[in-house]
Amino acid sequence: MSNETHVLDSPPPGSSDWTVPQDWAHFTAEEHATWDTLFARQAKLLPGRASEAYLRGLDVLKLSKPGIPDFEELSERLMKLTGWQVVAVPGLVPDDVFFDHMANRRFVAGNFIRRPDQLDYLQEPDVFHDVFGHVPMLADPVFADYLVAYGQGGQRALSLDALKYLGRLYWYTVEFGLIAEPEGLRIYGAGIVSSAAESRFALDDPSPNRIGFDLRRVMRTEYRIDDFQQNYFVIPSFDELLRVTVETDFAPLYDEISALPDIAIAAFEPDDVVISRGTQDYAKSRRAAILG
Repeated sequence: MSNETHVLDSPPPGSSDWTVPQDWAHFTAEEHATWDTLFARQAKLLPGRASEAYLRGLDVLKLSKPGIPDFEELSERLMKLTGWQVVAVPGLVPDDVFFDHMANRRFVAGNFIRRPDQLDYLQEPDVFHDVFGHVPMLADPVFADYLVAYGQGGQRALSLDALKYLGRLYWYTVEFGLIAEPEGLRIYGAGIVSSAAESRFALDDPSPNRIGFDLRRVMRTEYRIDDFQQNYFVIPSFDELLRVTVETDFAPLYDEISALPDIAIAAFEPDDVVISRGTQDYAKSRRAAILG
């Protein structure tokens, strides 16, 4: 199963919303062991690096239980906390399907896991990325509401042909976001917390820029999908992230930024709040992060 592509052109037979039964029993002992290996590595690395909200979610959802989580058990715990549930999908779903699930407090998670030789990188999001990376943050009421607002905004962005701009917001927050906490910068983005190498790189390495979050700035900024990030945006709090999202009328904002040039990766703008200016010695830093 893990040798297949998980980018699909049509929904599974008989499923109009692209979901499938998790069928927890179909996972093999090797696949459960892969989860346990990844979990143990990240659980050891993340204290002192991940946000308080993420670590709290990891604990309250009991994700330390051995093996790939059973979505029914996980959803039962999550529903009691924030009204969310986790639903299985066979692979990447279309944008409109993704946004509809999110707007209705359903988080879609890939129903497959990477092979043992893919521990450090997988192009398609698997159950470890989706559940270990994303789901702990859904236990936080404020962040859970942010994702609902994002799902609703995604539906509108599709109708306004502005998905490129809203996609950047997701990338630089939900996937690769940093937060300023009293003890220092912490990670909360799923793309970071699910990656051993980027968990170190995002906080410790001198190469990337770390810039204060600004909605317009983020939505104009290009990103890379094939490697570590060269920009990380730092939010002051989840409350502020939610406030900006729900109080902004995105339609005129899309019109405004569509008339402006995109901001290149690693570039600075005059109004940037620079938390740390990166050296951009990217190749050297990447090797160091991977080697640990």
